[in-house]
Amino acid sequence: MDRSSHPRHRRVAPLVAAAAAAALALTGCSSDSGGKKSEEGGADASAGKASTPQMTVALVTHQAPGDTFWDIVRKGAETAAAKDNVKLIYSADPNAGNQANLVQNAIDQKVDGIAVTLAKPDALKDVIAKAEKAGIPVVGLNSGLSDWKDLGLLEFFGQDESVAGEAFGKKLNEVGAKNAVCVVHEQGNVGLTQRCDGVKKTFEGETQILNVNGTDMPSVKSTITAKLKQDSSIDYVVTLGAPFAPTAVQSVEEAGSEAKVATFDLNKELTGAVKAGDIQFAVDQQPYLQGYLAVDGLWLYKNNGNYSGGGEQPVLTGPAFVDKSNVDAVSEFAAKGTR
Repeated sequence: MDRSSHPRHRRVAPLVAAAAAAALALTGCSSDSGGKKSEEGGADASAGKASTPQMTVALVTHQAPGDTFWDIVRKGAETAAAKDNVKLIYSADPNAGNQANLVQNAIDQKVDGIAVTLAKPDALKDVIAKAEKAGIPVVGLNSGLSDWKDLGLLEFFGQDESVAGEAFGKKLNEVGAKNAVCVVHEQGNVGLTQRCDGVKKTFEGETQILNVNGTDMPSVKSTITAKLKQDSSIDYVVTLGAPFAPTAVQSVEEAGSEAKVATFDLNKELTGAVKAGDIQFAVDQQPYLQGYLAVDGLWLYKNNGNYSGGGEQPVLTGPAFVDKSNVDAVSEFAAKGTR
């Protein structure tokens, strides 16, 4: 593929201050990359700040309210933005149509680059094409590994969810599980579907699927509890996001079940639960790295003409298992919000 002739590689002028202010009002929080500490606790990176002209990057995710996983993604993005003299505009909506509108807002603001998650790629296909037609480079992160090239994205940073799911299923075999329930907290999210499908592919026991409303944690708890009461043979609850694992532990206790809990994704609270034995293991996809590399990748492309993976291969950030054997080594970084 001759990427040099693709229209998405035309550079766009940096966003003027007035438009940046409008961006803050319209689409989310703007991160001042002048080396100051961010609201999320990002490090002071002024000492290593790039001397290149400031560029503006929009990071648009499918974060649901209260999902702390995305705080780690955003922290990584803000750290890279501080280093690269990038003005970062962050916005999010779990509704795919609304997320597409946020991408359109970024196009209208004439940003220099867009980083986007593709949990529901079909809903974003048209607006991504508009960005590329406008000459705005677009990279993917976290969700959409199966679709990023078809949509014409420059790069992708994340985890192969099918591979992660298959590795998880093999781990369940190793620990002797027989009946696992895979808890899907967002129906229609292709990445979550791939995780459960991967588990089912390699797990030698029974895999059940349980859909819950991930935006309502009390409902998540009651739904898992009811499932465990209904089927006492379930011996493992598999959650697909770190915030849901502690809730699953509570459900196990309320149901009087003997089931154990394991999860995809990691955060600082979860490392303590792994140490205590409440969570058996977690699969870490390094969300901090996803946010960092997405912003840094756009800076490298604009200023150096670089694109990771040669523009043909994704940059994989996981999976990696965290359990009692290695959680101490990870805890320090999880506490800092980088793992």
